[in-house]
Amino acid sequence: MREQCRFIKLKTYLDKRGALIPFESEREIPFEIKRCFFIKPEGENTVRGDHANLCSEVIICVSGSCKIESDDGKEKKLFVLGSPDSALYIPPRMWKKIYDFSSDCILLVAADERFDETRVINSYEEYLSVLKSE
Repeated sequence: MREQCRFIKLKTYLDKRGALIPFESEREIPFEIKRCFFIKPEGENTVRGDHANLCSEVIICVSGSCKIESDDGKEKKLFVLGSPDSALYIPPRMWKKIYDFSSDCILLVAADERFDETRVINSYEEYLSVLKSE
């Protein structure tokens, strides 16, 4: 059975100064982090993702909220991100579509590989073909 998307609860430390939410490679994040980037969407109809990566990713909603639809070629699942203490793990070869961003949404994405455009599947038909060949 293929690995599925899942939430990772990040521990929050609260005091009178606010919140501290740490995470580390191979502890809370189930892999060694090789790349991080932010997504700051523009416009209410923005769609990000809409592709599959051949690497693992963790997405954290630092501010605001959004929806993420995962698709393993057989089943689609909907996840709502809206708190920086709840990260979404996305395994390799999982189609994802990120949408319905609040106006203040900022996402932090951590990946287990450096960027390589040959390791991204941008066509859903090609994605289904890759899955059939596994």
